[in-house]
Amino acid sequence: MDKQQLIYLVFGIVVMVALIFDLGLLSKKNQKVGLKTALIQTFFWVALSLAFCAFIWWENNGGNGKKDAISYISAYLLEWSLSIDNIFVFIIIFSFFKVKETNYSRVLLLGILMAIVFRIIFIALGSELVARFGWVMYIFGVFLVFTGIKMFSSNEEDEFNPETNWAYKLLTKLMRTTNEEPNGRFIIKKDGKTFFTTLAMVVVMLGLIDIVFAVDSIPAVFSVIPDPEKKMLIYSSNIFAVLGLRSLFFLLRGAASKFDYLQEGIAIVLLFIGVKMLLPVLGFVGVNEKYLHLPEWASLAVIVVCISGSIVYSVYNKKEGSPADFIEREESIK
Repeated sequence: MDKQQLIYLVFGIVVMVALIFDLGLLSKKNQKVGLKTALIQTFFWVALSLAFCAFIWWENNGGNGKKDAISYISAYLLEWSLSIDNIFVFIIIFSFFKVKETNYSRVLLLGILMAIVFRIIFIALGSELVARFGWVMYIFGVFLVFTGIKMFSSNEEDEFNPETNWAYKLLTKLMRTTNEEPNGRFIIKKDGKTFFTTLAMVVVMLGLIDIVFAVDSIPAVFSVIPDPEKKMLIYSSNIFAVLGLRSLFFLLRGAASKFDYLQEGIAIVLLFIGVKMLLPVLGFVGVNEKYLHLPEWASLAVIVVCISGSIVYSVYNKKEGSPADFIEREESIK
């Protein structure tokens, strides 16, 4: 067994054991997840991600261990910050479908497992495209710049609305649904017919909407790890960030709406890495270099400064008509 196969094997075992431990010991069916439990679960997934980062460094210590470890943690932090920005969308979906808190954990788990499948598919396709056609990286760069500008200039009028979302419209056309109280069920049979409950719709909707999230995050992670041969770093950083999303949701669902300027921080990061990828086309870097060669820690520093800075700034400044107002209204209704 070579070194690469060993890393894949360790990654697979770690993920499987972690899922069993999380579901068997840290989660209980049909119970609300409190702040203390969410904090323990979040610490568990972050610690596990950092431990795998240390394993990558140690396993490749004779080669590019330090470089790979920094690339991994940069991609992980980028995906983690994008996940925080997506939590508000999850909150809106749960509120729209009136999902009970006792069902949050199970619904999130199934949605996240669907998301992992989509991520694996997208990363495999992206790696193949980058390996065959190097100019695809420039398309990724243009897309990231466009996304960054769009995120930076968006306002409260652009808020996510489940009822007008393409995923919701698609599901209502393809699935026979019922608004009957699900009582934890995904399928209800009536008069010899099978109906999908709102819980089933939420699970599928979370998975489908992650396709949109992946369209942003996959090009971003390739900008941090541009070598298509290092798929393990891309897979592991992405999947660990997604696996930690469930506990992060419970930890931040009350506070996510307070991060009014997180979107702008993420937008700056996307603009930075998008422009970095386009510099060869603009003539600032030799085309044969494919992308601007910066030390691995430079991209990590930009991500940390922008994300942490936007969160700190949000603590002391609040936007008018921010998403927090929506969540406060929803909570008051409950």
